[in-house]
Amino acid sequence: MATTTAQFHTVLEWFPAGGPRGSWLAEEYAAAQCAQGTDTRVVMGLRGDRFLMVTDISPR
Repeated sequence: MATTTAQFHTVLEWFPAGGPRGSWLAEEYAAAQCAQGTDTRVVMGLRGDRFLMVTDISPR
């Protein structure tokens, strides 16, 4: 029997997808957060047309 673990995401910041530099600002922000020890990745928020910087949080 397979088990699954619920995973929650916290949005740390967002940038508009229509910005002049595309995802660069989002990627730079995520890289800075990772350098500080926060595992951050960029995902596309289609509903709001935004780049979202998210981190995973596991429930305890």
